[in-house]
Amino acid sequence: MLENLVESLRNAPVVKKGDYDYFVHGISDGIPALNPCVLKEISEVLAERIDLDKVDKIVGVEAMGIHIATALSLETGLPLLVIRKREYGLEGEHEILKHTGYATSKLYINDLNEGDNIVLVDDVVSTGGTLSVVINELKAIGVNILDTFVVVEKGEGKKIVEDKTGENIVTLVKLDVVDGKVVADSLI
Repeated sequence: MLENLVESLRNAPVVKKGDYDYFVHGISDGIPALNPCVLKEISEVLAERIDLDKVDKIVGVEAMGIHIATALSLETGLPLLVIRKREYGLEGEHEILKHTGYATSKLYINDLNEGDNIVLVDDVVSTGGTLSVVINELKAIGVNILDTFVVVEKGEGKKIVEDKTGENIVTLVKLDVVDGKVVADSLI
């Protein structure tokens, strides 16, 4: 299971961003081109783990959570919602300030309300900067996060998010960069 994903990650190039080893992959960056069988593999594995009768929406985080959430929405038939990087000024919009290992920016939550039951998906948890603030804001709104799935776990990000939010994060692949090469193993 997840053989295509793991193999493609192991072949991903690595670039340095300051002191940060950044792997470049279609799941996390949109380049190089992502083989659709990898995305299908991910959506099938995630769909097997969701209680479809309890979920109102699949929620992805812009930018690279969008294609994962879209694939999962298509696989399950559940509505899709994206937490955006753009402000719309809609009634009830929530602004979040996020800090990652390489950037600070804002995210905006729309069309989620108290009592909504969601599955949250994202591409990578590395520093925990994005997921921690998103989960805490969703909880503050009163959204019920039934599951949080992240395709790639890098470093201590998963533990950081779980410690900061009290939520269980399910990751599919554990990844590290050793001597400029990606080392990846399936957790499923």
